[in-house]
Amino acid sequence: MADKILKPKITTKRRKNTSNIPYLNILEWATKERTFLVLIGIAIVVAAFATLNGKVAMWFGFLFAAYAAVANDSIQSLGTFIESNKNKKWYVLWLFTGIIMLATITFSYVYFNGDVTYQRLLDDEGNTRYPFDENFSFFQIIAPVVLLILTRLRMPVSTTFLLLSVFSADTGGITSIVWKSVSGYALAFVVSFSIWYFAYDAISKYFKKRKFHKSWMVAQWVVSGSLWSVWLMQDGANIAVFLPRQLEFWQFLIFVGTIFFGLGILFYLRGDKIQQVVSEKVRISDVRAATLIDSTYVLMLIYKLFISTVPMSTTWVFLGIIGGREIAVSLSRKKKGNKHRRKAIRLIGRDVLYATIGLIISVALASGANPAIRNNIIDYLTNLFAF
Repeated sequence: MADKILKPKITTKRRKNTSNIPYLNILEWATKERTFLVLIGIAIVVAAFATLNGKVAMWFGFLFAAYAAVANDSIQSLGTFIESNKNKKWYVLWLFTGIIMLATITFSYVYFNGDVTYQRLLDDEGNTRYPFDENFSFFQIIAPVVLLILTRLRMPVSTTFLLLSVFSADTGGITSIVWKSVSGYALAFVVSFSIWYFAYDAISKYFKKRKFHKSWMVAQWVVSGSLWSVWLMQDGANIAVFLPRQLEFWQFLIFVGTIFFGLGILFYLRGDKIQQVVSEKVRISDVRAATLIDSTYVLMLIYKLFISTVPMSTTWVFLGIIGGREIAVSLSRKKKGNKHRRKAIRLIGRDVLYATIGLIISVALASGANPAIRNNIIDYLTNLFAF
């Protein structure tokens, strides 16, 4: 009898099949490039017709803003949380942030009599620089669609500039946001640079120990939850701007429900493509580094939150935080050569460039939506270049 040839038994770890779960299968289909482009094309056409009916335009703009704003700003509010918890189930992270969102927005709704924005759009006397009008323009409706496109291109633009500027009653509403945001970027950059530059040796020595105490994970979840809550206080206005300034209860349920399920999609996609903006930074997946970054960021937001109710671009503050850190780390590292320094400068320069492009697009959309803003910009440019 011929000898049998024994073949080694090969075992492979099966990848979990999600094709039998309808909603997950639809998500995977919708995130493909060709499908995304088709959906965007349809959205632009629908946006044009939506302006014929105020109610349709309102809910269309809100639905797109709800996902686009959270998705683009996920790099700052949830990016480090996602990056340092890759081994956790997506629905665990979803439920954690979803419950915090419900608690944060519900408090504002109850305390401020139907206002879910912590008075970012409406003060105690009922005054606002971002009035609500059911006669939406095409530029207002298309703004969240443009934001979704920029998010897909991994551009960390300011959702505050892009979404609030098209509702601004005059240029004062835009300039106040710009000034508060730019000053926030500068302050965040200096603070973050100082922390990482002067404490680099101590931080580097401690972080080189790959194993970390479990208390770091607890601290990171507490800090990330606090950051997410404060972000909602600041940037929830970017989503609510499409709705009445004081919501009825059924409108409130749709508001929080949409954001809740939008978060689920975001966590299932693990932040989608814009997450790369966070992933490419130096050792950002280390839970200790993520906690330190988020701690600095949340303190900056709390400071800016209480000094003024003027809306602010949290994106610019976050870029200042990670920008200061990247430059400080690149200057402090003992490696020879300037390769890592050039890389840090290139990454920070690109992020600022993208944010600036977003600002330019925001002003263009605002000038298209509001003739008064357009005339003010034309007058300003005429005087600027007049000889």
